[in-house]
Amino acid sequence: MTHPVHPVRQGGLRRALRGNPLNLFALALFALLCFAAAFGPLLVPHDPLATDAAAALQPPSARHWFGTDQIGRDLFSRVVVATRLDLLIALGAVSLSLVAGSALGAIIGYWGGVLDTVVSRLVDVLMAFPLFVLAMALVAALGNSVINVVYATAIVNLPFYIRLARSEVRPRRALGYVEAARAGGSGDWRILLRHLIPNIAAPLVIQASVNLGWAVLNAAALSFLGLGVRPPTPEWGIMVAEGARFIASGEWWIVTFPGLALMLAVLAFNLLGDALRDLLDPRLRR
Repeated sequence: MTHPVHPVRQGGLRRALRGNPLNLFALALFALLCFAAAFGPLLVPHDPLATDAAAALQPPSARHWFGTDQIGRDLFSRVVVATRLDLLIALGAVSLSLVAGSALGAIIGYWGGVLDTVVSRLVDVLMAFPLFVLAMALVAALGNSVINVVYATAIVNLPFYIRLARSEVRPRRALGYVEAARAGGSGDWRILLRHLIPNIAAPLVIQASVNLGWAVLNAAALSFLGLGVRPPTPEWGIMVAEGARFIASGEWWIVTFPGLALMLAVLAFNLLGDALRDLLDPRLRR
């Protein structure tokens, strides 16, 4: 017998949105980011890689909504097109760490013993390092490429899911529905896959939504330092790095608009985590 996973009651989404207006704002902002990532490259008014020396360093105008950069590229087009790459990096990294970390955490939480002790100590060692510094070291060791940024971000995110899955599985392994499944002939792997992991999905999804914001920021910071995506690829961190040297001379728009896009993406994922908590936590849906 599978312990029932708490469903979202009818009207739960409406109550979550009415109860906190920020949830509606988070949903709208997330939808805007997804739309820009999916359709932005098809809808932008200019080629994000096309240069025009005669139009370099122009402020925002009717022709160039966000202005142009130092070699005449349209900043609005570059900011919109960069959304897809930054979100794909974040989604790829968080998906890898969510699947691997949740599986490992559930396994050590269920069986315990020596494996639990060894993995827990390794997680403690991993978390003793500043996570961004560790990500920098991993990218430097693996090589400067987009896929390595994804791998490095996934690795530094692993401890969150291992610890969370372990802490959620340990108290559940002796509950009645697990004992009933065991008495009914279910093996350990079946209990884990069919009974325990589905019942810890809600906190893991909430954690993943928050980690998405950090992953976007981490990817942009690596690119800012020259360890991530390489120019001339449109990417928010690269654009902030390129525009930083023009702030003193008054060309504020080069760094402002990609910086705002980065800020809104991180804000959207953090608020989305709060919205998912309101929606999925059964104590808040009564």
